[in-house]
Amino acid sequence: MFGSFTGSNSNQTSDWGEDLINSVASNTLRHLFTRSDSVEVKVRCQPPSKLLQGSIDSFKMQGRGLVIRQDFRTEEISFETDAVALDFASVLQGKISLRQPTQAIAQIKLTETDINTAFSAQLVRQRLENLTDPRLTDLSGGEPVSFSAMKLQLLPANRVKLQALANFPNRAIPVSFSCALGLAKRRRVTYEDPEFIGSDIPADCQDLSRILMDILVDILNEMVDLDRFDLDGVTLRLNRLETEGETLNFSGYAQIERIPRTG
Repeated sequence: MFGSFTGSNSNQTSDWGEDLINSVASNTLRHLFTRSDSVEVKVRCQPPSKLLQGSIDSFKMQGRGLVIRQDFRTEEISFETDAVALDFASVLQGKISLRQPTQAIAQIKLTETDINTAFSAQLVRQRLENLTDPRLTDLSGGEPVSFSAMKLQLLPANRVKLQALANFPNRAIPVSFSCALGLAKRRRVTYEDPEFIGSDIPADCQDLSRILMDILVDILNEMVDLDRFDLDGVTLRLNRLETEGETLNFSGYAQIERIPRTG
């Protein structure tokens, strides 16, 4: 059976094998996301006959408009793997199973709009509402305080401007500051060297707003941890981030132990 796919028919092997793996991998990866505008996979394999043993030089995925965990949209995610050893029998069954782990170079692009939309997600809101940090309750007479109306603006040189309202029982205090974005342990986005923007804040509440800025920065520094978003069998680590116009770009790598079945 397999003999007809080798030798003089190597081009047929390439077309048939690559098309099959591309299709199965695209369908598998698409199901990892709540929604997606497009998911495309391209296999590279020379000579083509290696496909029958499940040996692939690399495959590259590019996805656009990918939504993770219901509420977190990414403008684009792409990755390209090292050599991959597949269980080819699983491909014939419409699945992708690895015979051994592999790594991939990863690129992620977020838009300013998508970041701001994410501040409304339940997973984010629950970390900003009904806060009982002693520093806050001391200011509120023991009542919980919530931050709302979060707005982030991307700035050049890996900086951002953040604005919010701190909601006390009887008033709301605006907060406004800029800071630098950084990475901690290649898995956590940090907000560093905050600079208070007093021109955005009424003079009579600037002192309180400065205190609230420090508290909000502490909350944000514990919020974006990639380990909370890891897919089963996939660990993502970031090496670099960069603001570029209205997009925030990340580059890093993924350690892939197995292909997850669901997101």
